Amino acid sequence: MNSNEVRARFLEYFQSKGHTLVASSPLVPGNDPTLLFTNAGMVQFKDVFTGQDQRPYQRAVSSQKCVRAGGKHNDLENVGYTARHHTFFEMLGNFSFGDYFKKDAIAYAWEFITTEVGLNIDPKRLLVTVYHSDDEAYELWRDMIGVPADRIVRIGDNKGAPYASDNFWAMGDTGPCGPCTEIFYDHDPDGSKGIFGGPPGSPDEDGDRWIEIWNVVFMQFDRAADGTMTPLAKPCVDTGMGLERVTALMQGTNDNYQIDIFQQLVGEVARLAGQKPYANASQKVIADHIRATAFLIADGVLPSNEGRGYVLRRIMRRAIRHGYKLGLNEPFFFKLVAPLTQIMGDAYPQLRAQQAQIEQAIAHEEDSFAVTLDKGMKLLDDAIAQMQGTQIPGEVVFKLYDTYGFPLDLTADIARERQLTMDEVGYEREMTAQRQRARAASKFTTAVTIVYEGADTCFVGYDGLRADNATILALYRDGEAVQALNAGDHGIVVLDNTPFYAEGGGQIGDKGTIGGFAVVDTQKIKGQVFGHHGVVQSGTLTVGQSVTATVTESIRRATMRNHSATHLLHRALRDVLGAHVAQKGSLVNESRTRFDFSHPQAMTPLQIAEVEDRVNRAILANVAVSAEVMPYDDAIKAGAMALFGEKYGDQVRVLAMGGYSTELCGGTHVTRTGDIGLFKIVAESGVAAGVRRVEAVTGENALAYLREREDVLRRAAGLLKAAPDELANKIEHLQEHARALEKDLGALKDKLAASAGGDLTAQAVEVKGVKLLAAQVEGIEGGALRGLLDQLKQKLGSAVIVIGTASGDKVSLIAGVTADLTGKVKAGELVNFVASQVGGKGGGRPDMAQAGGTQPQALPAAIASVAEWLAGKL
Repeated sequence: MNSNEVRARFLEYFQSKGHTLVASSPLVPGNDPTLLFTNAGMVQFKDVFTGQDQRPYQRAVSSQKCVRAGGKHNDLENVGYTARHHTFFEMLGNFSFGDYFKKDAIAYAWEFITTEVGLNIDPKRLLVTVYHSDDEAYELWRDMIGVPADRIVRIGDNKGAPYASDNFWAMGDTGPCGPCTEIFYDHDPDGSKGIFGGPPGSPDEDGDRWIEIWNVVFMQFDRAADGTMTPLAKPCVDTGMGLERVTALMQGTNDNYQIDIFQQLVGEVARLAGQKPYANASQKVIADHIRATAFLIADGVLPSNEGRGYVLRRIMRRAIRHGYKLGLNEPFFFKLVAPLTQIMGDAYPQLRAQQAQIEQAIAHEEDSFAVTLDKGMKLLDDAIAQMQGTQIPGEVVFKLYDTYGFPLDLTADIARERQLTMDEVGYEREMTAQRQRARAASKFTTAVTIVYEGADTCFVGYDGLRADNATILALYRDGEAVQALNAGDHGIVVLDNTPFYAEGGGQIGDKGTIGGFAVVDTQKIKGQVFGHHGVVQSGTLTVGQSVTATVTESIRRATMRNHSATHLLHRALRDVLGAHVAQKGSLVNESRTRFDFSHPQAMTPLQIAEVEDRVNRAILANVAVSAEVMPYDDAIKAGAMALFGEKYGDQVRVLAMGGYSTELCGGTHVTRTGDIGLFKIVAESGVAAGVRRVEAVTGENALAYLREREDVLRRAAGLLKAAPDELANKIEHLQEHARALEKDLGALKDKLAASAGGDLTAQAVEVKGVKLLAAQVEGIEGGALRGLLDQLKQKLGSAVIVIGTASGDKVSLIAGVTADLTGKVKAGELVNFVASQVGGKGGGRPDMAQAGGTQPQALPAAIASVAEWLAGKL
């Protein structure tokens, strides 16, 4: 049974049991800053488990793509070297939200695993675990299923604290939690394969013989901050089964890397490297990492130096490093996207749709890494030049590896070549600290400042900016529920219906008034509960009071213009730049729209103008803007675009602007495109590798921007005493004049350097038979300093030369060694010796090197010390 068949059989089985098939959510959790990546099947249902969201179904089944490569779940260095560590994997899961519980969950698990409707695995090769105090689960396994008592293992608190167990699961330090039961498979029942390992709970449980294939979490408690466990009103079930592990079992292996998916990928890596498949661990590393890389890029993550992009970059560069170890010194990683798409493209069509974009992003990173290696070498050379002793400091090794992606083994090789060692203890100390920082940064928490249990807010702001009979459902001050807010109090108001739009989809929350309460922002507390943040300016607000809620019209209408223009901008960018353009983020307020999108290079002025023209043509067409609510799947099939980073429900709002744009959007918009008035792009820039940003203004803001540009033009024309239409010619004339002056100045500096050179040769001295000229000069720098060095080499014939000059608080140094002496003296070592005394450093070739410094007062003594230094080298 191949991996596609395992996946399909699981999904079909639970659909036959009344479970709704839910598509995999993106690897970037929607609107969830507490997680780096989607790392488990339950992530997309987190709000359902916590009661902050409701779905039209109580049973769900999914095959969720997951990434574990940062923070708590960071086993990156083990990937490729063990049988089951991966950065990317698929989690098959079935879920119950207050419907069935332990009895049915256990029955479903056993039927699917042991009968022909599922995997048909021999029950004699299975063993189950339960939490040590979960008698109900134990008895269900023993009495209902018939598992022998000696094959049911009770697992206690084996992680150092109450409820800290392999068989007790928690969403965080507080919140939903409960015991779990696991099913293990024996890969070597008679010991004939010689696979090491014992059953769970034994000293040898970490071996490869007994492998967990199924985990059912019974969420039945709500844990408070003080540790109190309160039974949940609606207990839930969360099941997880790793596709790769089970596929390995079904294909007769206990090594995930031997299953059909990896056999094809490893085979392709081996073909590129001219090796036999599975000849070394590097092939497996690369095969694993291409899956994580491609799926992350497909879900909108691009390599960068922070956050999710940083983790992706580490994964990619680790794969590229292992390619170098295989002799793949030219870009190769991007070539694996095509075979991956062939293998997994049917199950995940986004791979096919974005194959070209994924390949382009990977190829760009491969080129970038080649440059990084060069930078890393220079950094390492500088560090070695400044070392005291023969050990490269641990913090330097760690910085090379972690910040620059510089291969650790390459650092070790260079150290050996130069008879140096690495401070491995210091490196491990830095690495441990980095892991702790990453773990703290990605800690899962469900802590909330507002507790609200009432009805949802009905949003009426699509049809108007005022609600006359809104009722106050709740009031909060300093995060605590109160019955009243008085004049001067800062707080949050929850209404039964409101015209205020709560921040979402890139659009800011509305401002306005609720009686005497000034609203400065509107945010969702949870689900569809709107919190109006502000201050009481007059009177008193009380729970149950009827109030008039009014949105500030000028701010809302300006925001609507910008939001509608953003949709037109998105379409225009795709039309002008290509279908690879996808939204990567946005911010819409009353002043402007900011739109981030995927594109590999800066837009040209012609492209910017074309995008502006297309948007303004759509505005002039003055087509109607319409909205319709429909099922999510129907909307996607109808061609509506879903936006990056957004979390959608089963029913979605589809916003259409004639034939110009159709997107999923819950924001507020103009009635007709002509209401936007005017559209003008004011900035285009890069924000990350492969991501560009456009900022634009509309309506009155666009008119104000154009007037500001006209004013700047008039002032510039006035300063240059030219008419505005003559400015270009005037500036060209001034530039030509400036170039002529720079040329004359350069000639004067060369004459000065030549004159100085004649005087300086007389200062040369002999040190152990070698001519040395170490001198300080004035008024010469940059190219003239290099020209002076060349003249001195020619005049002295054979010599070691170092020249220093000071200007303000800056020191410039240059050193030269004639070709006959570079075997004894290196210009780089010489210039670094002098630079270290004037607060700087530098480097270069053996025959010429430059450096800088920040302590000009130390320059005379530094120049004077060169003779003694040279004597020690000869």
